[in-house]
Amino acid sequence: MEKLENLNEFYQNKFNWMPESIRSEIGHFNIFDLKPFLKDKPSQIPYKRRDFYKIMFVEGQSHVHYADKSLKIQKQALSFGNPFIPYKWDHLDLISDGIYCIFNQSFFHDFSQFSKYEVFQPQGTHVFELTDEQAESIRNIFQKMQNELVSEYRYKYDVIRSLVFDMVHFAMKMHPPSTLGKNQINASQRIATLFLELLERQFPIDETHPIMRLRKASEFADQLNVHVNHLNRAIKITTQKTTSQFIAERVLQEAKIMLRHSNWNVGEIAYSLGFNELTHFNNFFKKHLNLSPLKFRNHQGL
Repeated sequence: MEKLENLNEFYQNKFNWMPESIRSEIGHFNIFDLKPFLKDKPSQIPYKRRDFYKIMFVEGQSHVHYADKSLKIQKQALSFGNPFIPYKWDHLDLISDGIYCIFNQSFFHDFSQFSKYEVFQPQGTHVFELTDEQAESIRNIFQKMQNELVSEYRYKYDVIRSLVFDMVHFAMKMHPPSTLGKNQINASQRIATLFLELLERQFPIDETHPIMRLRKASEFADQLNVHVNHLNRAIKITTQKTTSQFIAERVLQEAKIMLRHSNWNVGEIAYSLGFNELTHFNNFFKKHLNLSPLKFRNHQGL
């Protein structure tokens, strides 16, 4: 299986360009129309994991394959892609249409724990075939997203986050949550999910929760009551990333949030994120963003 496709690769592979702001922004969201497929050229989305979330409405007959499931869509469907589950679409119709949005975990950093919902969990239902009436409701939600994205409203991304949840709840009301007894997830997926939940619980860093307590893979393994090698293997199998990569990416995300939104100085931020020396934090930040924490803060106009 191919490695995870990240947002940078998605833009380069799909459009041969990349938004200039994608490296410096805290969270990313975008929306795209699915272009109708040309005659005799039905489309195929390759089987792989993506390092971001994707909600797609598609019209036309399709075969969709995800995890250990294979479904045939007769007319139209709504799907929820997440970084844990590889998926593949074979569009069977000569002409089809649709729309999709992509976003990363950081887009919801201060809004809600959207990953707790079943449509984004490894054991959940991810594809929903729609009636014409349901399809029209989903089209309307996507249209509202498009309108907000091009608007000048100061809080438009909060509105878009709410619209994402509208689609999540719309789908979940169609299919009541399944039980683990009906749809068992494998041990590696379960450990990976528990690890990410434990990692996410440490944030946001603020006055009521001033320090990150778990920083090393071994510390997470102790909390999960598994050997660190078992944890590392489960994360690698499930996500194609290392445990250390996940921790580093989440620490970097929180550092960017705090530098942009808090009045803590750089030393206080470094300490709260588990860096004993300010130089270690500076080196860590420069390694990932090619600029110092202070320059990043100044660049944001703080």
